[in-house]
Amino acid sequence: MDAADFTVTMSKEETVAAVLPLQEHWLPFSNLDLLLPPVDALVSYYAFAGEVVANTVGEPELLCNNRGVDFVEAYADVELRNLDLHNPDETIEGKLVPKKKHGVLSVQATELRCGGTVVACTFDHRIADAYSANMFIVSWAEMARSKSMSSVPSFRRSLMNPRHPGCIDVSLDQMYVPISSLPPPKQKFDQPSDTLISRIYYITSEQLNDLQSLACSDGYKRTKLESFSAFLWKMVALLAAKDGFKFTKMGIVVDGRVRLGEGDEHKASLMGSYFGNVLSIPFGGQSVKDLIEKPLSWVANQVHDFLDQAVTKEHFLGLIDWVEAHRPEPALAKIYSNGSDEGPAFVVSSGQRFPVWKVDFGWGRPVFGSYHFPWGGDSGYVMPMPSPAREGDWVVYMHLFKRQLELIEAEAGNVLKPLAFDYLQAD
Repeated sequence: MDAADFTVTMSKEETVAAVLPLQEHWLPFSNLDLLLPPVDALVSYYAFAGEVVANTVGEPELLCNNRGVDFVEAYADVELRNLDLHNPDETIEGKLVPKKKHGVLSVQATELRCGGTVVACTFDHRIADAYSANMFIVSWAEMARSKSMSSVPSFRRSLMNPRHPGCIDVSLDQMYVPISSLPPPKQKFDQPSDTLISRIYYITSEQLNDLQSLACSDGYKRTKLESFSAFLWKMVALLAAKDGFKFTKMGIVVDGRVRLGEGDEHKASLMGSYFGNVLSIPFGGQSVKDLIEKPLSWVANQVHDFLDQAVTKEHFLGLIDWVEAHRPEPALAKIYSNGSDEGPAFVVSSGQRFPVWKVDFGWGRPVFGSYHFPWGGDSGYVMPMPSPAREGDWVVYMHLFKRQLELIEAEAGNVLKPLAFDYLQAD
């Protein structure tokens, strides 16, 4: 997992960057930071100006030494409307998104021929999850408009301290694994060569409502994320069957901030601005046959059931304890470690809290914003985000195998449309 990228497309250019004095000190990784492999305003968000180094037992820690952030200013002889946003591998990666060479954050501001600007950030996922990155981007935009920050980050690692004695539910051993315990790769089925690629799609609120209605047809209320994830799982199962697989897995990222603050108003306030990783990735596995033959409502129920185990305060407290019990051994979410050998696997991470409409640097709201997550493993990654153009619509980033995306476009082209500039124009 090399990098997590963030791209915002603006309408005019104006960029300010500053590095202000800060006394060097160490910021330890919390237990939940340690679950993230490396993936690739600074006074308040000083962590982004540091660098990751190993401590005496070999664990990564953040050295807050004010080394600064690599900043690139560029020009691209292309108009925004001519950028193929559907295919970020071709038009975004390596061109409009910076390569993180040092530190934990790199920024690139690219002026386009039409006068628009693309602002892109690449950050180390071990330092911040998407929630934390969102806080930084919004605060940066607020400061650029000479406004006070609406949220001041908290780096209080004591909020993530393990319990003594710890209390670990056995379910956590099914979700996470020490890296030294990973099994060797199993014999793969013969299948056509394939590669993971990134594509971005657009889905309207009407299509989402239709999916949700189908997912709720047996009387149970299911969220749009559960409904959409179930729909994708069925699509992935179609190709898995053609390739001879009998089983497939899907995980969904859960943010634990609200859960960890339950029952404690002061802690809830601190967790609301906590900077770092507060994530868990529960997953479920189902037979390809059932996923294909059973209705969407059944699949949505399976999604809800495996999610249900991870949306509690006790789950996150237990996860912190689980990491503590295995330190300094690095660990990983199992869904990331057993992709193509046992059958296709992918993770869905909701980007619905991505406040793209707040990322205004002083020249108006962005017309587009997306995360880009080419992490390099065998498991796919999907992130639906709100459209800045039309309330209720989604922009959906997908990092899946090429043949999976080709099947999704063929089977569900009426639901998921390749992202085009016209979709980003407000009604």
